[in-house]
Amino acid sequence: MKNCLRFWSGISFFLCCVLGHSPSQAQTYPTQPIQMVIPLSPGDTVDLAGRAIATEMSKILKTPVIVVNKPGGGGTIGADSVVRSKKDGYNLLFAISGIYYAYAVNPESVPYNPFTDLDPLCSAVSVPMMMPVQADSPWKNFGELMAYMKQNPGKVRGSSTGAGSVGFFNFEVIRMETGNAINMIPFKGASPALTALLGGHVETSALTLGLISPHVKAGKLRVLLTSQKVPEFPDIPTLKQLGYKRDIMSIRFSFYLPAGVPDSVKKVLVPAVEKAVKTPEVVNAIQQIGTIEDFLPGEEFKKIMTDEYEMVRKLMKTSGAGGK
Repeated sequence: MKNCLRFWSGISFFLCCVLGHSPSQAQTYPTQPIQMVIPLSPGDTVDLAGRAIATEMSKILKTPVIVVNKPGGGGTIGADSVVRSKKDGYNLLFAISGIYYAYAVNPESVPYNPFTDLDPLCSAVSVPMMMPVQADSPWKNFGELMAYMKQNPGKVRGSSTGAGSVGFFNFEVIRMETGNAINMIPFKGASPALTALLGGHVETSALTLGLISPHVKAGKLRVLLTSQKVPEFPDIPTLKQLGYKRDIMSIRFSFYLPAGVPDSVKKVLVPAVEKAVKTPEVVNAIQQIGTIEDFLPGEEFKKIMTDEYEMVRKLMKTSGAGGK
């Protein structure tokens, strides 16, 4: 009898080893709803994109992916709630690149370190940034505008949402790459910045694809530069295509986990996100709000995140806007 029990115990152990798990690990992730924290308000672009992705992820993972909005602090409140959550994969952050820009600009104001307290899972969606001018302006391309600026320093005004915004940093990238400084005029939002351009109060701006696209199609604006190639306007160049070292920045919507979540969880989540963002339903939904599918796996996204962080720190020092 004892020999029989030993035999079956040995068989059970052997099968567990072959199958790669023990009986206590039979239930694999996910076994309960996943909370997707969005650190901005409902109806915001990142919220709309996140909800479209969450719907498809729920189908793929066969478990609810529930969106929870935690706005405030420029996104840091929601991000910090994920940092402090359990390291079990059931709390997922979907946030814009501003969560690490903020740390580069003023680390003392951010209650976490995005490089040690968060684990960048992947990037999913991009908001291309554009540099438009009025359609009847004398500049037909970026080179012509730069030539004018070289001969007329300080005369080209550019609207943005102020120091520390993506638009501000993109103007600084252009200054760093070309030696030509745009005279930035700050506004309290992207819509007023666009109105200023349409009204001729500034010569250029740094605005998102979704905001300016209708005006380009209506023949009111011409785009000279883009942060990345977009199917809607395939002929608009990036800085790198024009021979410069770096491009202006897009706004990225990316997924993060709290640092310390097991790799076994990430191996489930990353393919689910990639499959979700590439479904026709999500691609169509995010195009409607002026964003594009731009999936990047963790290591590739982490490199971009690190590069942009270092660039923002450098730009804050050289622009005279402050920073550490």
